[in-house]
Amino acid sequence: MTGLDWLIIAGYFALLVVIVWWSSRKTDTTADYFLAGRNLSWFVVGCSLLASNIGSEHIVGLAGNGATSGMAMAHWELHAWIMLMLGWVFVPFYYRSGVFTMPEFLELRFDGRTRWVLSIVSLVAYVFTKVSVTVYAGAIVFQALLPDTFGSPENAFWIGALTTVILTGIYTILGGLRAVVYTEVAQTALLLAGSVFITLFGLSQLGGWDELKSTLAAESTRVALWRPLSDPDFPWLGVMIASPIIGIWYWCTDQYIVQRTLAAKSLRDARRGAIFGGFLKVLPVFVFLIPGMIGFALHQKGLLHIPLRTDGSLNGDAVFPTMVTTLLPSGLRGIVVAGLLSALMSSLASLFNSCATLFTVDIYKRLKPGLTESALVRVGRLATGVVVVLGIVWIPVMKYISGGGLYQYLQSVQGYLAPPITAVFLLGLFVPRINARGAFTGLVVGFVLGLLKIALQAMAGGGALDSAGVLYAFGQINFLYYSGWLFLASVIIVVVASLTAPAPTAAQISGLTFSSITPEQAAENRASWGAAEVLASAGVLALVIGIYLYFSFWL
Repeated sequence: MTGLDWLIIAGYFALLVVIVWWSSRKTDTTADYFLAGRNLSWFVVGCSLLASNIGSEHIVGLAGNGATSGMAMAHWELHAWIMLMLGWVFVPFYYRSGVFTMPEFLELRFDGRTRWVLSIVSLVAYVFTKVSVTVYAGAIVFQALLPDTFGSPENAFWIGALTTVILTGIYTILGGLRAVVYTEVAQTALLLAGSVFITLFGLSQLGGWDELKSTLAAESTRVALWRPLSDPDFPWLGVMIASPIIGIWYWCTDQYIVQRTLAAKSLRDARRGAIFGGFLKVLPVFVFLIPGMIGFALHQKGLLHIPLRTDGSLNGDAVFPTMVTTLLPSGLRGIVVAGLLSALMSSLASLFNSCATLFTVDIYKRLKPGLTESALVRVGRLATGVVVVLGIVWIPVMKYISGGGLYQYLQSVQGYLAPPITAVFLLGLFVPRINARGAFTGLVVGFVLGLLKIALQAMAGGGALDSAGVLYAFGQINFLYYSGWLFLASVIIVVVASLTAPAPTAAQISGLTFSSITPEQAAENRASWGAAEVLASAGVLALVIGIYLYFSFWL
């Protein structure tokens, strides 16, 4: 890192300070603090959706997976079509209901018990997966980029982790969601620009796109988009089953993402923001996944040395930091590092604010009704601080459980948490007969089955189970297939449990299912879209199909 690099990073932080100062001037009410005053334009919503999604774990993890498993993870990055589901199917219900959180919407559709379950599970999952993984990935980058700046690589790891978490926590506490989303607009541009430089310089060093293809052709089975059913990690059937289940949960029902659309200034802006986010969502394939494949090709040709793990395999999580330190000249390195910092901070800020929203609105407000708006904002700020501390505390554990690659670890854990939530939301919107007993039972049993798989998988991987036993075999089931079976089991449980109790009354589900939309709501929904939204959505679908077709036959 040269003086010019540090100057660029300092300029980035100065811009953040200005944005946070401007956005924190009005955070008096819960709508201001948690939903940015419900006044965001579609452009800001779309940028915020991508910036929230792309964290340092995404950059580091996706590049690592690109190097070690090629295009396998591209299926998760081509979920732009699911973002269209968010805009066209889910958002109208959320936005009209005026809710702050997804658990709050479940209470409207079902009852308070389902709200409690989803709130608690979401908070625990955020702290022990997303917050800690994001911080850990950012710390790895610091360790690679500044190994001797703070005395040792270990010091760089901890100073990087603590600095970014504390700084992000401060501006999230001060400015709420408004500070988060407006910093994310700047961060989206910086993030994409920095990653494009990595791609261009990597291809230039390698000799161009055709050279990349010829180098990877020798590894065509390992790097292919579609893998045979015999593949132990990414069989094509498992991918096609599990990735939509995880995608619908993440993009259409997760507080972390949906909160951005709830902050739009109109239903039209919320829908347009989701569609615009769909266009942006295809970019990670080209600016994160492919650079990882370029890094592998450079390593194979001896033009780049990527560290190896103790078992001799390529250390995927070191690919992106190594490319930054080796390929980029002074100045550009500062832009990319600033982009990495922005990815880390935007994801963390989104997580902190979402956790604070869930705790304040879904838990504290219900335990302490009657609090003033200013008191609830203070509670939200305190909750953000607590989440910051918990995320830091969990980092040492992450160092021991991320050995299989950060991104794959994150997807596997989400594959065990997502199915029951996806089942309850889909059935709740499309099947009016589903009631509170079914939703509550499905969530609880589904989460227990998911946690059981996580525990057995960890025990099997750690050698605590007999390799010839049933529990070991259960723990070793591919996470993609298990996600599909868990979704099917959750659907059956929700339906069967619902049939053991009376159906909801018409008044209870009015406007909360597709069959119970009122004429006024239907008219409002129709007025919120036109030819522009339809054509843009068709463009997103065409883009996704085109990318699938190209990379299905590119080698």
